[in-house]
Amino acid sequence: MIGELFVIATWAAWVFRGAHIAFQTQSVKLAPVMTKLRKGFLPVALLAMGFASLSQAHGVSSPARGGTNLPPPARLVDEQRDGISLDEAVRRAEQQYHARVVRTEVQDEDGRKVYVLKLLSDDGRVIQVRIDAATGRMR
Repeated sequence: MIGELFVIATWAAWVFRGAHIAFQTQSVKLAPVMTKLRKGFLPVALLAMGFASLSQAHGVSSPARGGTNLPPPARLVDEQRDGISLDEAVRRAEQQYHARVVRTEVQDEDGRKVYVLKLLSDDGRVIQVRIDAATGRMR
């Protein structure tokens, strides 16, 4: 759009360069007006075209560059679907036992991640709960 306006303005400046327009009974010379227009409009138009292409380039998403530590989005969704987080395990244990988690530990048992939680009840009892991270099952 800006490029088309620039072409039209450039063409008009070239066509009307030194032309005269009769306005009522007076003749108006357009050359000084067009010179001022070219000097003021051309840099502004070029600058606007530069910013337009720059803004389009920033709007396009690009793939992650090599060396980033971000996993692909599909992998994040799979991890969330296939198991529970430590925060979710703590929330479930506190809700089921009506106690407060005072210690957490993550252990590996035969290649499976297990959350080991120690809870303290209101009456002072210590409860140890093991939660399978993949299934969310408590033991």
